[in-house]
Amino acid sequence: MAKPAGDYHRGEMDIHGQASTYHAFLALSKWGSLAMAAVLVALIVGFATKAGLLTGIVVGVVIAIVGYFALRSKPAPEH
Repeated sequence: MAKPAGDYHRGEMDIHGQASTYHAFLALSKWGSLAMAAVLVALIVGFATKAGLLTGIVVGVVIAIVGYFALRSKPAPEH
């Protein structure tokens, strides 16, 4: 038989494992998306335009650098 609803106490469960997994997933999603975007743009510019492969690589590196500075973690504000 199920326990009575009164036995549940909100906020008592240890969630450090879930929180670290969530933050790791967000970080991998963020940086993985940036890497895929930089590679895809480099390949598109390199092979689908007359700019050439070297220009595509340069564009991909520039996108990666700009994306790094845009997506890096900001320090927490002090109160």
